[in-house]
Amino acid sequence: MSYPIRIAVQIRPQHGDYRDIRAAAVQAEEMGVDAVFNWDHFYPLYGDPDGKHFECWTMLASFAEVTERVEIGALVTCYSYRNAHLLADMARTVDHISDGRLILGLGAGWFEKDYSEYEYPYGTGGTRLRDFEAGLYRITKRLRLLNPPPVRDIPMLIGGMGEKQTLRLAGRYADIWHGFGGPETLTRKSRILDGWCREAGRDPAEVERAIEVEDPTDIDRADGLLAAGATLITLSINGPRYDLSAVPDWLSLRDGRNAARQGG
Repeated sequence: MSYPIRIAVQIRPQHGDYRDIRAAAVQAEEMGVDAVFNWDHFYPLYGDPDGKHFECWTMLASFAEVTERVEIGALVTCYSYRNAHLLADMARTVDHISDGRLILGLGAGWFEKDYSEYEYPYGTGGTRLRDFEAGLYRITKRLRLLNPPPVRDIPMLIGGMGEKQTLRLAGRYADIWHGFGGPETLTRKSRILDGWCREAGRDPAEVERAIEVEDPTDIDRADGLLAAGATLITLSINGPRYDLSAVPDWLSLRDGRNAARQGG
């Protein structure tokens, strides 16, 4: 399967006012991005650790209403924060609000402050991954049982780099795998993911490869990431200003490369 190059933005809901977050989502769609993501935390990851912050899934329902074309999702939802069956129902509902534009981004969780402040059991990396695996089964089961069903087969994105567990789960469940780092890391992890896909009886080409770019002005990174197999590139956009000025260069690169792939 051959995927077109896509450009997304992650509007990080930290330090800014919600009206500015919402305006950034609308502006990104007007510019022509393919997807708008937020993240699933309760506190900022950068800057003032107790600064302004907003909740993920309430925001996704808002994104679904104020946009019309872009796909939307969390990069990524922490499975631990919600009952798996409830999370599936939330995803189905946002999918309907958006008329079938949700990407269900999922991960096992890692940010200890979120857990401790909101009184969730933190456990260990191993226990969180075991719970995550059980949760993926429950989520996929509940999505099949809901009435009405989702508008479409909601694409599942799994984020993370762990070679023995996270990539194994991505090989079994994911439509999109989201990683971090440079071309060498992406290439190596993709090969490991390929092996897990085959073990699960899947064609590795069924799983799109995605990567995040922390500095959107660093477009020189594009060639290496694309050569390593990434087709969905997400640009990190931080608050409080939500500066999208670097996005058009990435969209021009996307359009030119996709046109070249199609022979003109």
